[in-house]
Amino acid sequence: MNEQKVGYFFMVMASVVIVLAGIKSASAILIPFLLSLFIAIILMPSYNYFKSKKIPDILALLFVMSTFLIVLGLVGKLIGTSVADFSANINMYSQKLTTLYAGFIQYAQNFGVTIPVGELSEFVNSKRLMTFGTSVIQSMGSMFTNGFVVILTVVFMLLESGNFMNKIDFADGEKDTVKHIAVIAEKIKEYMVLKALISLLTGFIIWIVLLLIGTDYAFLWAVLAFLFNFIPNIGSIIAAVPAVLITLVQLGSMSAVLVIALYTGVNIIIGSIVEPKIMGRGLGLSTLVVFLSLLFWGWLLGIVGMLLSIPLTIMAKIAFDAHENTKWASVLLGSGENIKNIK
Repeated sequence: MNEQKVGYFFMVMASVVIVLAGIKSASAILIPFLLSLFIAIILMPSYNYFKSKKIPDILALLFVMSTFLIVLGLVGKLIGTSVADFSANINMYSQKLTTLYAGFIQYAQNFGVTIPVGELSEFVNSKRLMTFGTSVIQSMGSMFTNGFVVILTVVFMLLESGNFMNKIDFADGEKDTVKHIAVIAEKIKEYMVLKALISLLTGFIIWIVLLLIGTDYAFLWAVLAFLFNFIPNIGSIIAAVPAVLITLVQLGSMSAVLVIALYTGVNIIIGSIVEPKIMGRGLGLSTLVVFLSLLFWGWLLGIVGMLLSIPLTIMAKIAFDAHENTKWASVLLGSGENIKNIK
């Protein structure tokens, strides 16, 4: 019996490795699909709202997609202008940051603090740090190179959303299958819509305050804050790096401290107070799993995997919970708060 269990375990692990290798090799197809899926999930409440007002499906879809494309086009235009301008001035900012870095080294040495300059210089590459934010946004933009395919897929997903459950119900007579798919869809939709709204609020606040401080390319860093707010725990910290560095070389240390205080305040107020109150504690994921899922999905699917790490992990957790043989995996992914009730 034990030998059978060991054999079964290794067969499952081998299957997982094969599936993951297949996903990674097919990432060029999967990434646009996942992007389309989660855009459709975010747009679905608006689409369903117009349908509930007895507006024909085509008109409701036309209005939702037109609004989305106009907003996307305006944001893309502003980002493109900012990225081009920033790229033209990157050498100036990089040189200023290098000068500040050298001054810091000299200042520390005056107090007898020895800093391994060679090793640290390899780690602290001023130009790489300065271009980090724009490279992330450019990589996101490159995912829309097949934008027509993504938008077309979103359109078909929205049109199909009304009949999807009926098709699953007809294809599979087990009511549990439909129930589990409905649970997954509802949880993902709730998470993505609320997270998008909260991230939008985060980006808006950062944009306004950075404008008041006088930081260059404030809109660019606000968009970066919006995107990285989807990455749990460390996203807001990473998004702060380029904004702080730009402010440091442009306006000095006091203004940089204000920017650090801004990101810290937004992270505490919105991330630790507002977001838990709005979204609740319904995700049920372990903190360690949240961080590891960020690394795992990021490795598997790149930046899109990082941004969608939580909804993808929630999908896996609910799918594991649906069957008795895989319920243990769902428990491992969970926070452990209700483990006594499970037993």
